[in-house]
Amino acid sequence: MDELNNLKDIVNNNIEFKDKIENNLELLEILELESDSNIQEELVNDLENLKNKSLEIELFTLLNSPYDKNNCILEIHAGAGGTEACDWAGMLYRMYLRYIERHNFKVSTISYLEGEETGIKSVSIRVEGMYAYGYLKGEKGVHRLVRLSPFDTNNKRHTSFASIDIVPDFGEVEDIQIEDKDLKIDVYRSSGAGGQHVNTTDSAVRITHLPSKIVVSCQNQRSQIQNREEAMKMLKSKLKLLNIEKQSQELNSIKGESLNIEFGSQIRSYVMHPYSMVKDHRTNHETSNVSKVLDGDLDEFITMYLKNNVNN
Repeated sequence: MDELNNLKDIVNNNIEFKDKIENNLELLEILELESDSNIQEELVNDLENLKNKSLEIELFTLLNSPYDKNNCILEIHAGAGGTEACDWAGMLYRMYLRYIERHNFKVSTISYLEGEETGIKSVSIRVEGMYAYGYLKGEKGVHRLVRLSPFDTNNKRHTSFASIDIVPDFGEVEDIQIEDKDLKIDVYRSSGAGGQHVNTTDSAVRITHLPSKIVVSCQNQRSQIQNREEAMKMLKSKLKLLNIEKQSQELNSIKGESLNIEFGSQIRSYVMHPYSMVKDHRTNHETSNVSKVLDGDLDEFITMYLKNNVNN
């Protein structure tokens, strides 16, 4: 049913776009016969809307990889640097929440670990919506911030890093078998928002898959058992994607560019001092409006990444 509704939306959007173009062509024919300032104004106003709609359709045609239509799990991890890195991770978290809100996706928190002074050390969220993974897959990698630190009394320039991981949500994964001996399971007290049960019991669960070193955690459910089940779903999704990568000769068509999560391999830089610029190092796309990007306006960067990925 989800697949059917998605296809209906695609068809309806294209029919609506086609009807608008045909309507405007009819208005142009009228203008050729006699001048009418109202019709002319209507056409001018509608032109920008049609341009934006055409860009949306063009972007959508690029979302044709096998798992683009899936929901996804987005993870943010602060890099080395203590307070600075945690604050930067918190800024990225807000940026993605604003992007998700702009695109009418649904979001739910899986795990949330606050920074000691400010920001966050790590957060995992599930993003639900049509082609959520396809839109966000290019955000995977290291993000770098350069700014005058609000935490430095000497007002010096600091560089901070955070890593983003994006995994398609495969739902119930039946073809991945995990042996108990390969798991290290820790329980701890939840932190952050989550309701009355948070910070009252050791209900949060962290699972380490020893062979792959993959670590997942969950704290949003009410019981330890539920959090363990949710964490196992995340782990299976990550292991499934890992298997797909090993089997695939075209990694970029499944998960986007594979970058080592190490500081120095950043995919995007956000510079707030000594000048203002956000630059994607894979596509060379850049803008001077840093605040706009940090407010969730990522469409240009996502579009350029998808175009570049297809062309390559």
